[in-house]
Amino acid sequence: MTTNPFILTPRIPEEYFCDREQETHQLITTVTNQSNLVLISPRRVGKTGLINHCFEQPTIKDDFITVSIDILHTTSFSELILELGNAVFKNVAKKSERMLTKFIAALRSLSASFGYDPLNGTPTFDIKLGQVTSPAYTLDEIFTYLEEAEKPCIVAIDEFQQITNYQEKNVEALLRSKIQFLRNTYFIFAGSERRIISEMFFSSKRPFYQSASLLMLEPIEIEKYTSFVKHHFEAAGKKIHEDTVASVYHKWQGITMYMHRIFHDAFILVQEGEECTPQIIDEITNSYLAQNEKRLQEMLTFITPQQKELLYAIAREGVATKLTSAAFVKRNQLKSASAVQSATKRLLEYDIITQKGHEFSVSDPLLSIWLRSRID
Repeated sequence: MTTNPFILTPRIPEEYFCDREQETHQLITTVTNQSNLVLISPRRVGKTGLINHCFEQPTIKDDFITVSIDILHTTSFSELILELGNAVFKNVAKKSERMLTKFIAALRSLSASFGYDPLNGTPTFDIKLGQVTSPAYTLDEIFTYLEEAEKPCIVAIDEFQQITNYQEKNVEALLRSKIQFLRNTYFIFAGSERRIISEMFFSSKRPFYQSASLLMLEPIEIEKYTSFVKHHFEAAGKKIHEDTVASVYHKWQGITMYMHRIFHDAFILVQEGEECTPQIIDEITNSYLAQNEKRLQEMLTFITPQQKELLYAIAREGVATKLTSAAFVKRNQLKSASAVQSATKRLLEYDIITQKGHEFSVSDPLLSIWLRSRID
């Protein structure tokens, strides 16, 4: 059976990993030379896949212990500690009996969370949110444990900007005060809300100011992605024209996850000896939009009518400038410049639109394409 080369999970086998040679080299070089890294990219471009890819390279896999957590769904410091504690238990403590014994001894504040699996004859770590009563103290215990690990540790925290939304207001300062003294543990702070995470690490007023090297992850270059797609189609005896690949690339703004979704389905539909035509791509795209329509509709229920009108206006123009100008307001039949200014601020805060210099666009290509389909 032929493996579909357009993998839709963040763990991608080496032979199906597209490009990222330069980014892989920079990430590995930074963290293996005792520096923290902040990885910034739009959502769905592949930052999690890149981290997993780097963690599988011999330079890291053989000489480091790696831990990854995604905190996008967390709403408090205690939840972060819950995620970190579970990840350290699974990825570090269970590596050896010695490390497991040390973990149990180190986490005194959560000693009641340890159980015993009679089938495997091993301790279990079933931590519940209510048991994290002193998160700062538990964090100290986890960091102390990592500092005494058998190998240096690399901890990747995905969607790190989420800590700015926590109910506790001192999490940034607290984490920074503890991380700066670690000598056996290095961090990758990954984030997709570029405006927020850039401010966190590059504003002199913030605790993490200049505490990590920067890696900006942009969409894969069109030439390299086109070559990747053509190679795997042709290797399976299937045909695809580079113009077809380019049309998908531009439509989805080079966002890897969406392009992979389209070509994953196309690879299934196109049989050996056949060609993937623009018509096939259109059918797949329309089907994908239909699958996501209800979710996209629900997303719009959480914004005000004025915000929705501005969102449609930006989607209509693709890339919009001078949002408060009389010409833009009149052209899109908006209420007023002040109303646009207020709506713009909120849509940026929700990360529904993105600002690059003086240009504004819809952050999610799927939402943008769907909005334009409703306008048309």
